[in-house]
Amino acid sequence: MKILIVGAGQVGFFLCERLSLEGHEVTLIDRDEAQLNKAQERLNVMALSGNGASAELLEQANIKETDIFIAVTNLDEVNILACLLAREYGVKTRIARVKSIEYRSQGAILSKEKLGIDLLINPTDEVADEMVKISCRSGAFDAAEFVEGKIQFLGYRIDEESPLCGMTLREVGELRGMYHFVITAITRGDITIIPRGEDIIQKGDSIFIFAHTKDLPAIQFLLKPQKKKKNRCRVFILGGSKVGVRIAKQLEQQNFDVRLIDHDEKRCHKISAQLEKTMVINAEGTDIHSLIEEGIDSADLFIAVTNTDATNILCALLMKQYGAARTLALINTPELLKLAPTLGIDAYVSPRLSAAGAILKYVRRGGVISLTTIEGSNSEVLEFEVKQSNCAINKPLKDIKFPNGAIIGAIVRDSSYEIASGDSQLLQGDRVVVFALPESLSKVEKFFE
Repeated sequence: MKILIVGAGQVGFFLCERLSLEGHEVTLIDRDEAQLNKAQERLNVMALSGNGASAELLEQANIKETDIFIAVTNLDEVNILACLLAREYGVKTRIARVKSIEYRSQGAILSKEKLGIDLLINPTDEVADEMVKISCRSGAFDAAEFVEGKIQFLGYRIDEESPLCGMTLREVGELRGMYHFVITAITRGDITIIPRGEDIIQKGDSIFIFAHTKDLPAIQFLLKPQKKKKNRCRVFILGGSKVGVRIAKQLEQQNFDVRLIDHDEKRCHKISAQLEKTMVINAEGTDIHSLIEEGIDSADLFIAVTNTDATNILCALLMKQYGAARTLALINTPELLKLAPTLGIDAYVSPRLSAAGAILKYVRRGGVISLTTIEGSNSEVLEFEVKQSNCAINKPLKDIKFPNGAIIGAIVRDSSYEIASGDSQLLQGDRVVVFALPESLSKVEKFFE
């Protein structure tokens, strides 16, 4: 496909990298010459310098033959106007990133339907929603939902105290009678593998599992046993930005004991008026004395979502030292993402991946229903519906030629579900969740076309 991307920032660069690797014909537009040169040096893309909302430049980029138009600059107005121009040129799929809430709020004057835009992505919403999912999954550093929330994809880090440490995948499979889940991937250092029966889970590994939502309590107890049980989970949120407030509102609804910290007194008063049950604390994130008085030493989770990566990382580490059971940090800089877990931060969220993952599913072939990306490995988890024409229908999975580097983790059929095994069979209309390494993504998509 021919894809035109406006904006060479973190999201735009990531999309160019992923889509060009998959063989799409990608054109990138941006005013920043340095970013364009970087893209041309590292990626197989055509770069054009200038204003992405200029009809003249869009024609130069051959917009009349473009299949998908994506506008992800830092300016909402440019993204909206560029998509309006793309509509006039007859581009079938138009996607824009926006930050202003009035574009997406209920009853908004400029909704995506009125603008003729297929997808409006708000990075704030995507980041906050992902952090809430992780917050609600005890011990997990990554979390995503598929098949309307029935199937969970979770990432766990293995330490020497983990019950799975030292076990082979074959031995883990023998636990299926009690615990219904499947390990689809293991990340060890910079390598991500799809494990086989004799592979051993080691200390320091990160494992990724598929499980049904109703089986999670037992699985979470196995992977991360709780030392004590509380009626309410206590969460501290550092940062009174839109992300922090959105997280607090959602956790309030799930009966969490939420405490939001911000150094700006005026902002604290404003936030207090927006939240119903959250305690708002006017303090610095490094004011340990004040936070100990508020109970940070008994916190189940500390979430850092300020605008500064260094502050988020430092405060997460500090609160861990002073007794917070788990820490979750917002990290914008790609180079810092791999560093975070080595320092002892339990989980982190990348705005780049949150926004890009939501965009990618609109670009996919093969009828991708849902998708999430795995930071650091470029792997993806994808959800497909099995079509009538699929040649694998009614055959055991062990007898079909499924792409190497990919594994089917779960199958949902009407109201029933199955954690996939070699004897599982696919039927028309099944919803299938797949983990795929980068080199197998295009083959998996073709398999379900």
